[in-house]
Amino acid sequence: MPITIDLTGKVVLITGASQGIGATMARRFHQAGATVWINHPGFAQTQSDAGDLASDLDGNAHVVAADVGKPDQVEAMMQQIARDHGGLDFLINNAAILRDRTIARMSIEEWQSVIDVNLSGVFYCCKFALPVMRDGGAIVSLGSIAGITGFFGQSNYAAAKSGVMSMMRVLSREVAKRGIRANSIAPGVIETSMAASIPAEVRAEMVKNVPLNRFGRPEEIADAALFLCSPLAAYITGQTLEVNGGWRG
Repeated sequence: MPITIDLTGKVVLITGASQGIGATMARRFHQAGATVWINHPGFAQTQSDAGDLASDLDGNAHVVAADVGKPDQVEAMMQQIARDHGGLDFLINNAAILRDRTIARMSIEEWQSVIDVNLSGVFYCCKFALPVMRDGGAIVSLGSIAGITGFFGQSNYAAAKSGVMSMMRVLSREVAKRGIRANSIAPGVIETSMAASIPAEVRAEMVKNVPLNRFGRPEEIADAALFLCSPLAAYITGQTLEVNGGWRG
């Protein structure tokens, strides 16, 4: 008998879902039958991209604007989902930004902006999602190989992503009594517009560290998130799933 993941009747919120990995996740969850909420931060291009994605999904897809680094906006977003759908089953914390620079040259704003979105944003989303989440749900937050290996010029990003992975381990203990599972995914370098900005010579050196000899695809991260939210992962919580082609630094 074939094994399928059927999330019909479930509601998922994916932050930062207007493009890249988040958009691919939205498509995957929609294919599995879930009602998908596509979050974007409210900027003109992200709003347009999110709207186009929702149109492509053709039903059971909704767009919601909220800057995850702003707790009042996050709370309003969760309340809107609760009003419209009675609750939330899955939260995917995907929104993130980059502001790379060495510690000596990094501005306070570059440090704080990444912490606000990549770390505090995950905290806000979890905090305000929990009151509207149904028991037996799942939270998946995107960590990164950067939070494990530590890449040059990414002290802010690595600190935030390391914090996210630790936060999920703590959260998994706090919500276990409700049957809610909390895990993180630590992707390696994934072929997105963000990765495309890496200089070619740096990409060539990075791929040498990957036993599978290539960078990952957004679909491979989306599939990992879908698995962690599915009944197939019913006994998995408090873990970080490294999806990096075997890169160990």
